[in-house]
Amino acid sequence: MKTNPPLILVDGSSYLYRAFHAMPSLTNSKGQNTGAVYGVINMLRRMLRDYPGAPVVMVFDAKGKTFRDDLYPQYKANRPPMPDELREQITPLHAIVEAMGLPMLIIDGVEADDVIGTLAHQSTELGIECIISTGDKDMAQLVNQHVTLMNTMDNSTLDPQGVVDKFGIPPERIIDYLTLVGDSVDNIPGVPKVGPKTAVKWLMEYGTLDNIIANADKIKGKVGENLRDALEQLPLSHQLATIKCDVPLEFGPTELKLKPADTEQLKTLFGELEFKTWLSELLTNQAGNSRPKTGEEGAATHTPDSHYDIVQDEAAFDVWLEKLRQAELFAFDTETTSLEYMQAKIVGVSFAVTAGEAAYVPVAHQVTLEDADAGMQLSRDFVLEKLRPLLEDSKKFKVGQNLKYDMSVLANHGVTLRGVAFDTMLESYVLDSTATRHDMDSLALKYLNRNTIHFEDVAGKGAKQVTFDHVPIHAAGPYAAEDADVTLQLHQALWPKLEAEPRLAELFRDIEMPLVTVLSRIERNGVLIDANMLAVQSRELEQRLLEIQREAYDVAGEEFNLASPKQIQVILFEKLGLPVLKKTPKGAPSTAEETLAELALDFPLPKLLLEHRGMSKLKSTYTDKLPGRIDPGTGRVHTSYHQAVASTGRLSSSDPNLQNIPIRSAEGRRIRQAFIAPPGFTILAADYSQIELRIMAHLSDDPSLLRAFAAGEDIHRATAAEVFGVPLEEVDTEQRRSAKAINFGLIYGMSAFGLARQLGIPRGDAQQYIDLYFERYPGVQTFMDSTRESARELGYVETVFGRRLYLPEINHRNGQRRQYAERTAINAPMQGTAADIIKRAMIAVDKWIESAGLDIKLIMQVHDELVFEIRDEQVDTARAEINHLMVGVAELKVPLVVDIGTGSNWDEAH
Repeated sequence: MKTNPPLILVDGSSYLYRAFHAMPSLTNSKGQNTGAVYGVINMLRRMLRDYPGAPVVMVFDAKGKTFRDDLYPQYKANRPPMPDELREQITPLHAIVEAMGLPMLIIDGVEADDVIGTLAHQSTELGIECIISTGDKDMAQLVNQHVTLMNTMDNSTLDPQGVVDKFGIPPERIIDYLTLVGDSVDNIPGVPKVGPKTAVKWLMEYGTLDNIIANADKIKGKVGENLRDALEQLPLSHQLATIKCDVPLEFGPTELKLKPADTEQLKTLFGELEFKTWLSELLTNQAGNSRPKTGEEGAATHTPDSHYDIVQDEAAFDVWLEKLRQAELFAFDTETTSLEYMQAKIVGVSFAVTAGEAAYVPVAHQVTLEDADAGMQLSRDFVLEKLRPLLEDSKKFKVGQNLKYDMSVLANHGVTLRGVAFDTMLESYVLDSTATRHDMDSLALKYLNRNTIHFEDVAGKGAKQVTFDHVPIHAAGPYAAEDADVTLQLHQALWPKLEAEPRLAELFRDIEMPLVTVLSRIERNGVLIDANMLAVQSRELEQRLLEIQREAYDVAGEEFNLASPKQIQVILFEKLGLPVLKKTPKGAPSTAEETLAELALDFPLPKLLLEHRGMSKLKSTYTDKLPGRIDPGTGRVHTSYHQAVASTGRLSSSDPNLQNIPIRSAEGRRIRQAFIAPPGFTILAADYSQIELRIMAHLSDDPSLLRAFAAGEDIHRATAAEVFGVPLEEVDTEQRRSAKAINFGLIYGMSAFGLARQLGIPRGDAQQYIDLYFERYPGVQTFMDSTRESARELGYVETVFGRRLYLPEINHRNGQRRQYAERTAINAPMQGTAADIIKRAMIAVDKWIESAGLDIKLIMQVHDELVFEIRDEQVDTARAEINHLMVGVAELKVPLVVDIGTGSNWDEAH
């Protein structure tokens, strides 16, 4: 026999507060708080899944006074006002609840408890099962054979026996219990010094509150006196603690029903709040049966009104060629055999000219029996030769998503992609580097409210995933064509936003887009590596790691795993008794690098552990792995540079990461020795000198900093002279070291505590150094203060060239997160401007290399440094021109200085 689903009454106000305090502090890219909304809606979604078909009713407290405030003006007087970060989440929460189709009740003059109590009472009279979802213990008074409490925070439930087990008394005695113990949160006066145990004891002995009052004279001791003193106010407390079960309502339990969800409104709300997973799920479900199937992997998600062609004959191809010839701009994408751009071969190409229309041309699929009746494929050579005039025409403008990859893959087939006008990944990145990830799927979800077909949908997952040439053409076509279509639509959505911000549009046009071609060229140039030298270094590092291990065992007095945080905790803090400086979120002593670094100032074992970690990383990341990264075709290592990862505008590199090889350690410098020039060539390294400090001088306009840089002084020596009040020529090494730590520390927001730790001095002395610094460089203090204030008002900071870094947590209630955003606000304009300058330098140098006719390659970019490979006899000419170009790419209030070195390897060039 089928039973009707229960009526579920959700204490929305209780859950809103609990989610606010329990959830991590989530914000969207605009800085809007979303954590409490997410927590409550997540709970509701789970409820709807667990109780399909059940009417789930959300009940919230109304604004303003209730009848309890009239009874007792001090009611809830102890409660602090609702935090602004929570208040701003009420409206979007209510909007989502309504859009989900859930009944929502907010009744003036009473609390949510009273509305829930009334509906629970009515359900009992009708014999309807009712579940109250709450974390409020007061609700236990409502439990009966039809009413159950459920706490979704800890998955506990309370039926009548559960109330007895939890409180020691049945549900009908809960009001008496609450009257006796009172409620400090709601400011309900109970009996002083009467806690849960005493209240239960009295109720077990006397049965009811009325009997306790009648026998008050018999209760001995101080607690008896307290009871007798409280007798006058107990009726009021009883009234305040009693949930009202007769609130006049216009509807009963049977009239509260779910309505159909407003999908469009949910899409809007989830998009605004950036609940991406839910939005994606909504879009996928909405597409439903209108989506064409793509085999066993699932359903494609292009919209029903889109038209995608799979082009498999010359006639259809010619039609699309003509469309491309006539188009002012077309979207272009490649499907390939590999993500490794040097090895990847083209499997097919796709393009779009008009939103909603796209084509895929398969050229190298391994045709399966399933595809056998799908017709022939045009040959790759034929297609590329037909496309070559369009692809190589600098006046035929293209848009793509991460076109640097496609550019490199085309180069594998002898095609030079020109006319690269727009890249949607970079449009998104320049518009707001922190708003979202900048991959196509994320961008489609954010800007188009569209859930795209994912690679895994057509190629499978994990060990069963196939390369794209093994994806059946009928499945590959919609996926690949959608890539081109979505790219075009993203451009149409993003470019107007950029055009509305002229400085951002200029940054995009003048720096980011020209850099795509430059980076592709650097990547393909690659760098020559001496694999034998690295093999020797690996063996030496292995030997040194064993020595460190033995030394660590000696200090510890036993053997242990140097890579195990748990074993390190036991040795350091239990056995050796070292001070616990910091704890992990789970309460264990921290063995993080910064903690060990601080302990290493005073104790030998942490120092050995740090050395072991550093060398292990060098060995595993570089000396062991770099030889395996040598491309068999070129004999060189080819990294990938990423424009849209670091929020400040800096480039990053991966596979391998060439930007993290330490330069200060002897082992790191030895690894750089393995980056060599081929016979007849020289490595030249050109490094901007102290560029972030120069940018600080420019931005702060501080007279002393400007004068020191203009005079070409050693800025750390000059700072030491100012801070320590000694003549420039009398500054000693230790003073210069301290001044250097201050200079760089302030850029990165270092506190007095951090400076003290770095210099090994008392915190008071460090604070005095910082105070002296700001006294001598007041312009820096003014710049920092005004930057923080501007960031708080605007929500972002800018570089000299107009690049923005949004800071969604700059006004966060959490002090630690707010301070981190403030430190970022100070550092980002300097780091971002330095990134813009090195990018401009790369563009200028690349343009010169292409036109100069010299035998020179730009082979690496590492932070503020460019590394070249130059024919020996052309080094002097190149040195002068590189210096001239790098110095001339920006006009600051202080001169840019480039340090240039040469050698047979990268280390020598320093």
